[in-house]
Amino acid sequence: MDIIELKAPSPEYAADIWQFRQEILEKDAGNKDQFAGCGGLENCTSAEEWIERMKLGESEENCKDGKVPSHMYLAVRKADNRIVGLIDLRHHINHPILGTWGGHSGYSVRPSERGHGYAKEMLRQLLPKAGALGIQKFLITCKVGNLASEKTILANGGVFDKIVDGNGEEIKRFWITIDPEK
Repeated sequence: MDIIELKAPSPEYAADIWQFRQEILEKDAGNKDQFAGCGGLENCTSAEEWIERMKLGESEENCKDGKVPSHMYLAVRKADNRIVGLIDLRHHINHPILGTWGGHSGYSVRPSERGHGYAKEMLRQLLPKAGALGIQKFLITCKVGNLASEKTILANGGVFDKIVDGNGEEIKRFWITIDPEK
């Protein structure tokens, strides 16, 4: 796997963000969860609009309609400066859905980049950022049967909690203990 780093969305990546969106539309067509972990990218009319929404969403005062503040990160491959994935960090889960089956984070790997371990590395790099926010018990979930996500979670120290109903689907809950020293 190539080296990646997590970066804040910025205009520098606007064209690649839009290509990322287009690739999901084409390769994941028909998948109702095709934009899970993408911060509403499917509802934006431009990458610039999405970047602005992500920036605004970092602050509690800008969060409305049951949203919680979060930071979205681009997982950028250093070798070619290409976005391989998106991952967000919700500042808290004091919310009925997030506290039950949404969790502290959602992520998506670009369809053409799946199967290379990027999700595992994205989550690994996100955990210290969660610790810096004071999160010591990190809830992360995946659908029952999503073996790729489950492997990602387990590889990062996830401990199975239970299966819950997530809007009509079975969702596995995992907790990751974050060492504040890291």
